[in-house]
Amino acid sequence: MKILVTGFEPFGKDHINPSEEILKRLPQTIAGHEIVKITIPVVAYKSLECIRQAVNQYLPDSIVCLGQASGREGITVERVAINVNDFSIPDNAGIQLCNTPIVEGAPAAYFSTLPIYRMVEAIRQKGIRAAISNTAGTYVCNHVMYGVLHAYSALGIRAGFVHVPAMDTQVDDPLKDACMTLEEMVNGIEAMLVVVHEKDIVGKEEGRIA
Repeated sequence: MKILVTGFEPFGKDHINPSEEILKRLPQTIAGHEIVKITIPVVAYKSLECIRQAVNQYLPDSIVCLGQASGREGITVERVAINVNDFSIPDNAGIQLCNTPIVEGAPAAYFSTLPIYRMVEAIRQKGIRAAISNTAGTYVCNHVMYGVLHAYSALGIRAGFVHVPAMDTQVDDPLKDACMTLEEMVNGIEAMLVVVHEKDIVGKEEGRIA
């Protein structure tokens, strides 16, 4: 199986993006899966075009997009993307979209087609904080998740989005502020990618994952 993994360039006031740093440290193969890695811009629609080109070139079986969510304490696997651009800050092209659809006339939302419960469990088994998130926001992360699911779900390509927290080097006080070391994030993402093509957990015990 071939997995396309994407990460973002830095944005806003940050000079580094942990999702891009994770890509640099992921191996070329994980549990027999070929890992294709690309960094995409924090720019509406251009980010999706970069993914489209990579899909056409590499023909992946699944797409896992990574992004930074400062303030979160662990790795969060997104459940759903909504069809709206409502940027709190401009993207890296200086564009700040407000209350516009990502795809005109398309469904209001798409659910991840990745085994999100299984992925969270795999990360937690490594002793790393992880949870399911029910909001990918309304910035470029949600934009990418929605756009990818809209384009490829019907083609049988599994896809979804995973947020990682700020790195410990990005916060003022790593002992108090929500963050993770890069090593923890890489280990968690590797564990998660092992199970991307497995079936999800069904009939889970209340509160077990989320």
